[in-house]
Amino acid sequence: MNNGCKRRLIPFYFIGIIVGFILAQTEKNLNQNIEQATFGAGCFWCVEAVFQDIEGVLDVKAGYTGGTTENPTYEEVCGGRTGHAEVIQIEFDSSKVNYEELLDLFWVSHDPTTLNRQGADVGTQYRSAIYYHSDSQKVMAQKSKDNANNIKLYSNPIITEISVLDTFYIAENYHQNYYRLNKNASYCQLVIKPKLEKLNISK
Repeated sequence: MNNGCKRRLIPFYFIGIIVGFILAQTEKNLNQNIEQATFGAGCFWCVEAVFQDIEGVLDVKAGYTGGTTENPTYEEVCGGRTGHAEVIQIEFDSSKVNYEELLDLFWVSHDPTTLNRQGADVGTQYRSAIYYHSDSQKVMAQKSKDNANNIKLYSNPIITEISVLDTFYIAENYHQNYYRLNKNASYCQLVIKPKLEKLNISK
């Protein structure tokens, strides 16, 4: 390659460096905005559907946490032998939706005043729970719960558990995207769809 060609390539070389730097900074900023939240609010099929299409929510996984058994199965959790709650773990972009806004939706999307029960679903696995990922989430969750109680969001006191997240076990594949993949199932039609309509969440 002659010197003339090399000189003509120099501007492209620097442009490539600049573009690479910009892309790296953009990815870094995006990663800084990505956070997680873990909520238990009854059957995870229903809770997943509530949060899945919220702007800023990047991913929702159904799973189990809060118990003592490692790698629990759905049958074990439903049998009440593991101590785990059915939960969802949300990955979200905090520049588009913040943790407090997710908490606001959490309170109105289920009944946090009933112990180990949501509607016809009864058992410790259906308990209302917030599993925080950081000290700041713990503070925000407690403040949000206190505020909901103070304004009498419900006539009965909110009894939601607020605990540090231990191990999150992702649920079996057939539990993921349950409403999207099973809209005609009876539980989806009788329980999930009416709840989404009540919350003005279109699917």
